[in-house]
Amino acid sequence: MTDPKTYIDPAEEKMMMAIEYLDETLARIRAGKANPKILDGVKVDYYGSLAPISNVANISVPDARTIVITPWEKAMFKVIEKAIINSEVGITPENNGEVIRLSIPPLTEDRRKALVKQCKAEAENAKVSVRNARRDAIDGLKKAVKQGMPEDVEKDAEAKVQKIHDKYLKRIDEIFGAKEKEILTV
Repeated sequence: MTDPKTYIDPAEEKMMMAIEYLDETLARIRAGKANPKILDGVKVDYYGSLAPISNVANISVPDARTIVITPWEKAMFKVIEKAIINSEVGITPENNGEVIRLSIPPLTEDRRKALVKQCKAEAENAKVSVRNARRDAIDGLKKAVKQGMPEDVEKDAEAKVQKIHDKYLKRIDEIFGAKEKEILTV
Protein backbone atom coordinates (compact mmCIF):
# COMPACT_ATOMS: atom_id res chain seq x y z
CA MET A 1 0.00 0.00 0.00
CA THR A 2 1.25 3.47 -0.88
CA ASP A 3 1.55 6.13 1.80
CA PRO A 4 -0.49 9.31 1.04
CA LYS A 5 2.52 11.39 2.18
CA THR A 6 4.36 10.35 -0.99
CA TYR A 7 1.83 12.53 -2.88
CA ILE A 8 1.16 15.25 -0.30
CA ASP A 9 4.77 16.21 0.54
CA PRO A 10 5.94 16.87 -3.05
CA ALA A 11 2.76 18.89 -3.69
CA GLU A 12 3.36 21.02 -0.60
CA GLU A 13 6.98 21.53 -1.64
CA LYS A 14 5.88 22.73 -5.11
CA MET A 15 3.39 25.10 -3.48
CA MET A 16 6.09 26.47 -1.19
CA MET A 17 8.41 27.00 -4.16
CA ALA A 18 5.63 28.93 -5.96
CA ILE A 19 5.34 31.25 -2.94
CA GLU A 20 9.12 31.76 -2.78
CA TYR A 21 9.25 32.52 -6.51
CA LEU A 22 6.39 35.02 -6.16
CA ASP A 23 8.17 36.72 -3.23
CA GLU A 24 11.37 37.00 -5.24
CA THR A 25 9.62 38.25 -8.37
CA LEU A 26 7.58 40.89 -6.55
CA ALA A 27 10.68 42.12 -4.71
CA ARG A 28 12.25 43.01 -8.07
CA ILE A 29 9.29 45.17 -9.09
CA ARG A 30 10.11 48.67 -7.93
CA ALA A 31 7.36 50.41 -6.04
CA GLY A 32 8.68 53.97 -6.03
CA LYS A 33 10.81 53.32 -2.97
CA ALA A 34 14.50 52.46 -3.04
CA ASN A 35 14.94 48.71 -2.58
CA PRO A 36 18.30 47.01 -3.20
CA LYS A 37 16.44 43.88 -4.41
CA ILE A 38 15.63 45.60 -7.72
CA LEU A 39 19.32 45.06 -8.57
CA ASP A 40 19.20 41.29 -7.86
CA GLY A 41 18.62 40.44 -11.52
CA VAL A 42 21.52 42.59 -12.75
CA LYS A 43 24.74 40.67 -13.44
CA VAL A 44 28.16 42.23 -14.11
CA ASP A 45 31.16 40.80 -15.94
CA TYR A 46 33.64 40.13 -13.14
CA TYR A 47 36.91 38.79 -14.56
CA GLY A 48 35.19 36.67 -17.17
CA SER A 49 32.22 35.39 -15.18
CA LEU A 50 28.81 36.93 -14.50
CA ALA A 51 28.25 37.93 -10.88
CA PRO A 52 25.47 39.82 -9.09
CA ILE A 53 26.28 43.45 -8.25
CA SER A 54 26.13 42.59 -4.54
CA ASN A 55 29.18 40.32 -5.05
CA VAL A 56 31.37 43.14 -6.38
CA ALA A 57 30.08 46.18 -4.50
CA ASN A 58 28.37 47.37 -1.34
CA ILE A 59 24.73 48.34 -1.91
CA SER A 60 23.05 50.70 0.57
CA VAL A 61 19.84 52.71 0.78
CA PRO A 62 20.55 56.06 2.51
CA ASP A 63 17.01 57.38 1.95
CA ALA A 64 13.67 56.34 0.42
CA ARG A 65 14.58 57.52 -3.10
CA THR A 66 18.27 56.62 -3.45
CA ILE A 67 20.34 53.46 -3.84
CA VAL A 68 24.10 53.90 -3.42
CA ILE A 69 26.51 51.36 -4.91
CA THR A 70 30.13 51.44 -3.71
CA PRO A 71 32.30 49.15 -5.86
CA TRP A 72 35.13 47.39 -4.08
CA GLU A 73 37.46 47.97 -7.04
CA LYS A 74 37.80 51.18 -9.09
CA ALA A 75 37.80 49.15 -12.32
CA MET A 76 34.22 48.00 -11.62
CA PHE A 77 32.62 51.50 -11.89
CA LYS A 78 32.18 51.40 -15.69
CA VAL A 79 31.21 47.71 -15.70
CA ILE A 80 28.49 48.20 -13.06
CA GLU A 81 27.19 51.34 -14.78
CA LYS A 82 26.99 49.56 -18.14
CA ALA A 83 25.20 46.54 -16.59
CA ILE A 84 22.58 48.80 -14.94
CA ILE A 85 22.01 50.78 -18.16
CA ASN A 86 21.60 47.55 -20.18
CA SER A 87 19.29 45.94 -17.59
CA GLU A 88 15.53 46.24 -17.22
CA VAL A 89 15.86 48.38 -14.07
CA GLY A 90 15.07 51.50 -16.09
CA ILE A 91 17.16 53.92 -14.02
CA THR A 92 20.19 55.84 -15.26
CA PRO A 93 23.09 55.62 -12.79
CA GLU A 94 25.04 58.70 -11.67
CA ASN A 95 28.77 58.19 -11.06
CA ASN A 96 30.82 60.73 -9.10
CA GLY A 97 34.03 58.67 -8.98
CA GLU A 98 33.41 57.55 -5.39
CA VAL A 99 29.98 55.90 -5.59
CA ILE A 100 27.26 55.12 -8.14
CA ARG A 101 23.88 56.63 -7.25
CA LEU A 102 20.51 55.45 -8.51
CA SER A 103 17.75 58.01 -7.94
CA ILE A 104 14.37 56.31 -7.88
CA PRO A 105 11.86 58.61 -9.62
CA PRO A 106 8.38 58.96 -8.11
CA LEU A 107 5.79 56.82 -9.90
CA THR A 108 2.97 58.31 -11.95
CA GLU A 109 -0.59 57.08 -11.36
CA ASP A 110 -0.59 55.19 -14.68
CA ARG A 111 2.74 53.52 -13.84
CA ARG A 112 1.38 52.49 -10.43
CA LYS A 113 -1.65 50.88 -12.06
CA ALA A 114 0.57 49.07 -14.58
CA LEU A 115 2.80 47.77 -11.75
CA VAL A 116 -0.24 46.52 -9.80
CA LYS A 117 -1.42 44.76 -12.95
CA GLN A 118 2.01 43.15 -13.38
CA CYS A 119 2.00 42.02 -9.72
CA LYS A 120 -1.51 40.60 -10.11
CA ALA A 121 -0.35 38.57 -13.13
CA GLU A 122 2.59 37.21 -11.12
CA ALA A 123 0.25 36.31 -8.23
CA GLU A 124 -2.09 34.56 -10.67
CA ASN A 125 0.84 32.54 -12.07
CA ALA A 126 1.72 31.46 -8.53
CA LYS A 127 -1.90 30.42 -7.94
CA VAL A 128 -1.84 28.34 -11.13
CA SER A 129 1.33 26.60 -9.90
CA VAL A 130 -0.32 25.84 -6.55
CA ARG A 131 -3.43 24.48 -8.28
CA ASN A 132 -1.30 22.31 -10.57
CA ALA A 133 0.53 20.87 -7.56
CA ARG A 134 -2.85 20.06 -5.95
CA ARG A 135 -4.11 18.43 -9.15
CA ASP A 136 -0.96 16.31 -9.47
CA ALA A 137 -1.28 15.13 -5.85
CA ILE A 138 -4.97 14.25 -6.25
CA ASP A 139 -4.30 12.42 -9.53
CA GLY A 140 -1.55 10.43 -7.78
CA LEU A 141 -3.90 9.57 -4.92
CA LYS A 142 -6.62 8.37 -7.34
CA LYS A 143 -4.07 6.11 -9.06
CA ALA A 144 -2.99 4.80 -5.63
CA VAL A 145 -6.61 3.73 -4.96
CA LYS A 146 -6.43 1.56 -8.07
CA GLN A 147 -3.22 0.06 -6.68
CA GLY A 148 -4.86 -0.90 -3.40
CA MET A 149 -5.02 2.22 -1.19
CA PRO A 150 -8.26 2.32 0.83
CA GLU A 151 -10.73 4.94 -0.45
CA ASP A 152 -11.24 6.53 2.97
CA VAL A 153 -7.47 7.08 3.28
CA GLU A 154 -7.48 8.64 -0.19
CA LYS A 155 -10.41 10.94 0.71
CA ASP A 156 -8.66 12.07 3.92
CA ALA A 157 -5.47 12.74 1.97
CA GLU A 158 -7.43 14.68 -0.66
CA ALA A 159 -8.96 16.82 2.09
CA LYS A 160 -5.49 17.44 3.51
CA VAL A 161 -4.15 18.47 0.07
CA GLN A 162 -7.13 20.83 -0.32
CA LYS A 163 -6.44 22.38 3.10
CA ILE A 164 -2.76 22.93 2.19
CA HIS A 165 -3.85 24.36 -1.19
CA ASP A 166 -6.21 26.83 0.50
CA LYS A 167 -3.47 27.91 2.95
CA TYR A 168 -1.05 28.70 0.12
CA LEU A 169 -3.67 30.55 -1.96
CA LYS A 170 -4.43 32.69 1.10
CA ARG A 171 -0.70 33.39 1.51
CA ILE A 172 -0.45 34.44 -2.17
CA ASP A 173 -3.35 36.86 -1.68
CA GLU A 174 -1.63 38.31 1.41
CA ILE A 175 1.68 38.79 -0.43
CA PHE A 176 -0.09 40.43 -3.39
CA GLY A 177 -2.15 42.64 -1.08
CA ALA A 178 0.97 43.87 0.72
CA LYS A 179 2.76 44.63 -2.58
CA GLU A 180 -0.32 46.36 -4.00
CA LYS A 181 -0.53 48.56 -0.90
CA GLU A 182 3.20 49.35 -1.17
CA ILE A 183 2.83 50.37 -4.84
CA LEU A 184 -0.30 52.45 -4.38
CA THR A 185 1.01 54.29 -1.31
CA VAL A 186 2.14 57.72 -2.49
